[in-house]
Amino acid sequence: MFERLEEVERRYETLSHLLGQPELITKQDAFQRAAREYAELGRVVDLYRRLKKLEEEIKGSQHLLDNEEDEEMKRLAKEELHRLTQEKKKVEEELKMALLPKDPNDGKNILLEIRAGTGGEEAGLFAGDLFRMYSKFAEKQGWRMEILNRHYTGVGGFKEIIALIEGKGVYRQLKLESGVHRVQRVPVTESQGRIHTSTVTVAILPEAEEVDVQIDPNDLRIDIFRSSGPGGQSVNTTDSAVRITHLPTGIVVSCQDEKSQHKNKAKALKILRARVMDKAQQEKQMEISEKRRNQVGTGERSGRIRTYNFPQGRVTDHRIGLTLYRLESVLEGELDEIIDALTTHYQTEALKREGENFKSGARNPRLPKNLFGGQAKFEANTNVRNHNASNKKV
Repeated sequence: MFERLEEVERRYETLSHLLGQPELITKQDAFQRAAREYAELGRVVDLYRRLKKLEEEIKGSQHLLDNEEDEEMKRLAKEELHRLTQEKKKVEEELKMALLPKDPNDGKNILLEIRAGTGGEEAGLFAGDLFRMYSKFAEKQGWRMEILNRHYTGVGGFKEIIALIEGKGVYRQLKLESGVHRVQRVPVTESQGRIHTSTVTVAILPEAEEVDVQIDPNDLRIDIFRSSGPGGQSVNTTDSAVRITHLPTGIVVSCQDEKSQHKNKAKALKILRARVMDKAQQEKQMEISEKRRNQVGTGERSGRIRTYNFPQGRVTDHRIGLTLYRLESVLEGELDEIIDALTTHYQTEALKREGENFKSGARNPRLPKNLFGGQAKFEANTNVRNHNASNKKV
């Protein structure tokens, strides 16, 4: 897996030289692209250089151990060899992780979408519980949360609630929360004391900025209507609610959380951009169908990723078989153990795939494209393509 890292190091040194050239600085698109690649390769190169240094030190210690006659010196050389070997293993593991393909959305903010699924009013109540759970987790991380839209149920739950969460590493930490969450408990509306099973769907969408997705205003149909549900002095008495339909994709977003029509429109556009980008990415990757519900499942009980069992005080993540008997603390936002376990599991799976790809001769997508059969130099005058949206409608 490490055989081609010398090429990576040469690429890194080439980029270091080119980033100081005045002719590249004047070409902002090319300069920014080179700077991003340089930053991405930096950690890989640092680890590779540490690995090479350790290998040299191991050779020196082994030579000393093989040729030294003094027993005390041999003992010290043996201890040093053991220490260096352990450190080498650690650096190799870090290097493997650094070489994994990076999700380009990991640094983005997210739109958290929670919707009641199967189970009626109880599903709406549990949607509220999950929103509170993620709110608590976001607060612990120092993230900022803003509610963009919400639709209440009759007993105080949510049919749907959408929130923007901003902060460092938000998408990276929460992206594996997408899916069907199942709850098993006695609902407050249940008079016979029977345990019911309900579901809620969670979608984690990377926030789409205008530079990511450009939407032609001519592709939008905007409807204004009177808001419904709980509100303040004027929320329910003026035509402030906004519904936006993206005609090419059929995606519909409505927002009525604000008293101001303009604020509702701005929030609806933010949600719409995220959904359009999500749809485009899904189609490009050909991993799931064009309908967004395939990201989170259908909301049926059988498609769950996690179960919250109140009678047993248990939380089970079915993807990795993790069970914790501390439901109360999880619902208070103590999600670190679950998130860390999921991240470790999928990183391990990714490492296995990378190893298999390397054996089969497939290129590691984490490495620069021109390391494999292309020119090593950075073409500063390359015509950097704009986002697809700048040349055609999303």
